[in-house]
Amino acid sequence: MKKKTLVLGASANPARYSYMAINRLTTYGHPVEAVGHKETEVFGVKIHKEAVPFQDIDTVTLYLNPQNQKAYYDYILSLKPNRVVFNPGTENPELYQLLRANNIGMEVACTLVMLAVGNY
Repeated sequence: MKKKTLVLGASANPARYSYMAINRLTTYGHPVEAVGHKETEVFGVKIHKEAVPFQDIDTVTLYLNPQNQKAYYDYILSLKPNRVVFNPGTENPELYQLLRANNIGMEVACTLVMLAVGNY
């Protein structure tokens, strides 16, 4: 099943895991939206600088440290995703509580590994 995914903290830098995630998600056929620090495009996916109110987001995969996530709390909740994936380095107990309170699932995992082993 294809899951529309928002990469939050997206980058056009090939050394960044968010860049690799966009590549792998599109390779596996998942529709991808992206929000990052700089407006650009990678693998045919436009990286928006602003928090766009996307529709039908299944998964938000985070590539922002907990301090930088704070500005996006309301945005993430407004998207009403089925789940949020906390990639390594993005773990955030404060956001976990907000997600639970709003009945949004979460996984502390690596999107790249999840895709590779087939449990995305």
